[in-house]
Amino acid sequence: QVQLVESGGGLVQTGGSLKLACAASENIFSFTGLGWYRQAPGKQRELVAAITWGGSRNYADPVKGRFTLSSDNAKDTVYLQMNMVKSEETATYYCNAHRGTGWAKRDYWGQGTQVTVSS
Repeated sequence: QVQLVESGGGLVQTGGSLKLACAASENIFSFTGLGWYRQAPGKQRELVAAITWGGSRNYADPVKGRFTLSSDNAKDTVYLQMNMVKSEETATYYCNAHRGTGWAKRDYWGQGTQVTVSS
């Protein structure tokens, strides 16, 4: 069973930086893609950043230029570097991995890590 374990969340001041990590229990190249989502209280879960091994890397418009998704293939870990964070980015951040596309897509989720941005 696929396991995704997030770490790195915590309290950060507005304008500060934080780096999240997601360690996968399987080779990250065995997935079609991986990414980060976030969910604030009372809001829907939304995409933050994602990468597919076909080469595309996508960022949500609000985080472009501030957040960077990267990977360490030897550690089967993906990271989310968050810079110049804003108070409205307080949320639980979830790591996602998926296999397949369309009707055959299967998603895997981590347990989430809390990020709190203080103003």
